[in-house]
Amino acid sequence: MQDELDREQNQLFRVLQIILNDYRLYLLLLPIVIWYGLWFYKPLAGLLIAFKNFQPNLGALGSDFVGFANFETLINGAFAPQFWRAFRNTFVISLYGFIFGFPIPIILALFFSEIVNNFLRNVSQTLSYLPHFLSEVTITGLVLTMLRNSETSTGILSSLLINIGLIEETTKVVQNADYFRPMFIITGIWKEAGYSSIVFFAAIMAISPVLYEAIKVDGGNKLQEIRYVTFPGMAPTLIIMIVLRIGRMLSVGFERVILLYNANTYETADTLATFVLRIGLEGGNPAVGAAAGMFDSIIGFGLVVGANFISRQISDTSLW
Repeated sequence: MQDELDREQNQLFRVLQIILNDYRLYLLLLPIVIWYGLWFYKPLAGLLIAFKNFQPNLGALGSDFVGFANFETLINGAFAPQFWRAFRNTFVISLYGFIFGFPIPIILALFFSEIVNNFLRNVSQTLSYLPHFLSEVTITGLVLTMLRNSETSTGILSSLLINIGLIEETTKVVQNADYFRPMFIITGIWKEAGYSSIVFFAAIMAISPVLYEAIKVDGGNKLQEIRYVTFPGMAPTLIIMIVLRIGRMLSVGFERVILLYNANTYETADTLATFVLRIGLEGGNPAVGAAAGMFDSIIGFGLVVGANFISRQISDTSLW
């Protein structure tokens, strides 16, 4: 027993010695640790609300414990129709965003890597990054303006869609639930595709030029270069990004949904995030809203673990 205590004391002494030797680095790290503690870990205490009959005057600790009653109300109670609609919309929007939105940054990165002129490449990349640095209010304002269709004015995109026969002259795209998902996904692609291509472009640039020279010597064309050199070379990055994207399947852009949707588009636009806002804060049911948020987080955690497990089984790349 004494030997174990001595070993633990020696190990603790070595750790303290390492910290003291590199104390400047730990001082630089301290603000980040404090920031994470205040903004990511301290709010976890609010999860208690999901298991309580929350009363604002009593607080989370003073309110009565009700177990899983809020989850039962959410899943099979008065809020069940709205909750499952929000859950379905969140999953469908995320799935469509993954299918149509995830390949676009990869394609952009491939295009950028093929531009020989550095000035032209830099200009193209900068223009594609620009929407990312604009606020959601600006982006959605532009989209709503371009899709406006009223008696007094018609947006440029609405005019184009009418002229090519995709919509009728009386169709109000922003008021129609059938058009919300395409509008949301295309807006997201426009805003984030260029900026998201950075990591894929970096992965392509890290591939050894010798491999491209070798396949050219063997008579390979450009498509074969992409298939046999580029994609295998960027495979680890692709796998990591896919795992992370799957983990965010139930995390739809909250601000963009709030700014784009309205009462006419709830059927296809209401997501878990907007459901929590409407029921938990505006509706005066914070416990039910907290239960919905916790349900969302648990599903997201399960998706990350599952995707990482599958990745580890089929390849040598995984998050952990």
